[in-house]
Amino acid sequence: MDSSPPAPNANLSALTPEPSPEADAHAVSVLYRISSLVTREDDPRRALRAILAEIIAALRAASGSVALLNPDTGKLEIEVQQGLPADLDAVALRLGQGITGWVAFHGKPQLVRDVSADPRYISLRQEVRSEMAAPMEEHGQVLGVINVDSDAVGGFTEADLALLVRYTAEATSVVSRLWQLDQLRGKARQLESLISIGQTLVTKLDQQELFDTVTRDARQILQCRACTLHLYEESRGTVRLASAASTQPTDLVAEDLPLQACLVGSVIHTRKQIDYPNIQSPEFLDLHDLPNDPELRSVLAAPVIYEDEVLGVLSVFTDHVHRFTNAEKRLLSALAGLGAVALQNSRLYARVFQSEESLRKNEQLTTLGLLAAEIAHEIRNPLTVIKLLYGHLGLDFPEKDPRRTDVRVISEKLDQLEAIVSRVLNFAKAPSTLHSRWPITDIIDDTIVLVRLKLAQCKIHLHFDAPPRSLVVDVNKGQIQQVLLNLLINATQAMPEGGQISIGCTTEDRQGLRVLSIDIADTGAGIPENLRERIFDSFLSGRPDGTGLGLGIAKRILVSHHGDIHLLRTSSAGTTMRISLPLA
Repeated sequence: MDSSPPAPNANLSALTPEPSPEADAHAVSVLYRISSLVTREDDPRRALRAILAEIIAALRAASGSVALLNPDTGKLEIEVQQGLPADLDAVALRLGQGITGWVAFHGKPQLVRDVSADPRYISLRQEVRSEMAAPMEEHGQVLGVINVDSDAVGGFTEADLALLVRYTAEATSVVSRLWQLDQLRGKARQLESLISIGQTLVTKLDQQELFDTVTRDARQILQCRACTLHLYEESRGTVRLASAASTQPTDLVAEDLPLQACLVGSVIHTRKQIDYPNIQSPEFLDLHDLPNDPELRSVLAAPVIYEDEVLGVLSVFTDHVHRFTNAEKRLLSALAGLGAVALQNSRLYARVFQSEESLRKNEQLTTLGLLAAEIAHEIRNPLTVIKLLYGHLGLDFPEKDPRRTDVRVISEKLDQLEAIVSRVLNFAKAPSTLHSRWPITDIIDDTIVLVRLKLAQCKIHLHFDAPPRSLVVDVNKGQIQQVLLNLLINATQAMPEGGQISIGCTTEDRQGLRVLSIDIADTGAGIPENLRERIFDSFLSGRPDGTGLGLGIAKRILVSHHGDIHLLRTSSAGTTMRISLPLA
């Protein structure tokens, strides 16, 4: 293809005649109407349509078009047109193709007085005889071309071309500003969506629901055909599909896949975003992690990283060859970051709930042990009486008498019962070897770590006023933590809408013994008056789902440590429980 215009139509170096005052005033009026579109229009396409109409009317043209350069395909595509056949929207010109393509490629305006004499001309309307085209340039980069046609040979002059260049420059400025405003509005919407997505993700504790939310929101906000999330298992060197969202059904393998056979493997190895323009090319056919959808073309994949650990890969797919912009890459990276934080958050919550469930099971086992000990204690007293009375009966039967055997069996069974009762009592007794000296601050701090995520989830602020000096107690740390955990969990359940918990420590002398007091106060609704006198009774609970064991167990544990627990105060403004322990 000849990239140079023919000589008869290239007379662009001739001096343009000075316009008359009337023509100049008309041109200024047209420029004003074009520039005012910035304030009158917010849709760039509608603005281009109005601009084209102004230019066609001002230059007395029969038809015209605005063709914009598509960054994905590198071709000129007609954005708006007037006076041309309606089916031209699908027309796309390569750079250099036709008069419009030549103007875009060289960045120079063209006046063709007779299109039949120009080999570059591509006919879009049979009546066209002459044509003008001017490039839409911004900062040295061609964005598109404005083209006008006349049905008469020599229908345009050099003065008309000069006006078209002026109109095109103003049009480019207007449309660029509208594009920028549109982009800013789009980014504002994306930011609002990101904030909304972030707020939604932190509430998702079920991992599958979290994965589905991430892929669905990523596909919607990036307006893609499909989105997938693969999780990475470093120990096995595999990835597994966690979730997929698509406008069309896809056939994806939800099983462990070797990293080297997956497209996401390169993302995990490099720990960077990677985009591929066309995954339908032959080199992608053997990859196992791609959706089985022949319409998919371009893909952008971002690593899901939390504290330098790669958790997986988030990928979005388009149904056309697309060059992802920096803004789209930053957006997907932000979504992957939100997903990583939410996933880690979900895992931590799961651990907390598992710990709480284990605590509840331990609580039940402890209660069973204490109940068994109480029963064994109550059995041992009458058993001792029975054994003593039986021993004083002096039952001695002759050797041939079968009752002699009965007496021996009864004596053996009484000894067996006493041994069973002793074993139960010894088992229920906390071994003294488990007691050791601990600073109370360390015990409380470690307990707060266990419940910090639950407190955050319940919107509860906890304040621990640590004592100014170290206060040491001789205790079984696990049992004292169980008491503290039970009180803290009870406090959170008393504040379903959130609130505050405060922990404070004081010391006092009681009959020559230094005693530590730990006050745990909440801002809940308080304990019902009919329950206040019986809160330490076993199986008493003010909640439908409660077991009524927690405070009873706490009481028994503290008594076994020569301490105690009691209700210090309660009202509609909150409850304060006090734990007492002797200082070491």
